[in-house]
Amino acid sequence: MGNVVLVHGAWSDGSIWREVVGDLHDRGHQVLAVQLPMTSLADDIAWTRRHIDALTGPVTLVGHSYGGTVISGAAYHDPRISSLVFVAGYAPDEGETIPVLSDRGTKMPGRTAIDFGPDGWSTLNPAQFGNALAHDLPPRLARALAAVQKPTHGACLTTPAPPAAWHTLPCGYVLSTNDRMLDPGLQHWFATRAQATLTELPTSHLSPLSHHEAVATAITQLLPADNASPMGDCER
Repeated sequence: MGNVVLVHGAWSDGSIWREVVGDLHDRGHQVLAVQLPMTSLADDIAWTRRHIDALTGPVTLVGHSYGGTVISGAAYHDPRISSLVFVAGYAPDEGETIPVLSDRGTKMPGRTAIDFGPDGWSTLNPAQFGNALAHDLPPRLARALAAVQKPTHGACLTTPAPPAAWHTLPCGYVLSTNDRMLDPGLQHWFATRAQATLTELPTSHLSPLSHHEAVATAITQLLPADNASPMGDCER
């Protein structure tokens, strides 16, 4: 049995993992899905670490989208973390920001759905949510996800990333080839830079819902063997 902590991305919440949680539980693993406050990157990292503290033994951290930034920061110099899995996720190096990284890739049509308010909080336009993030999900589900999305403060996105744990941990990357929010080419660059085990899925940005069994399989491939040391042979 392995321990898995799942971290959602911007304009989302922990419910995007509901099918993955079930798949992992069915395979005998202990799973926690974080509900990020989305107030700042530091707050989100701290909240993720609280979930790590609730588990005993090695932990695999899994981050979707912006959640990739969170898990890499939360795992840094924590010997309990055995591996990282990025699911259509950002994998920044120290000092990089999400806007700067996004500009490295192709300008994606889904980004036009982002609405920033004068108070620093952002949401996705509900009328564009499905086309931006969830074009391969049933429209009824996409509307529900748009309705329950968590607003995201700009500080989450523009704060430079802390030191990156992906330099020293085994990594997996689940790439969404039909993504309209995060450039698939940029996703591939993240995976290559982190020397990650790559899984490519023909899916929208929300692969945890559209291809949950494949996402769960990619996660289990990075879980440590029984009684393995959390750090093991992680140094690269």
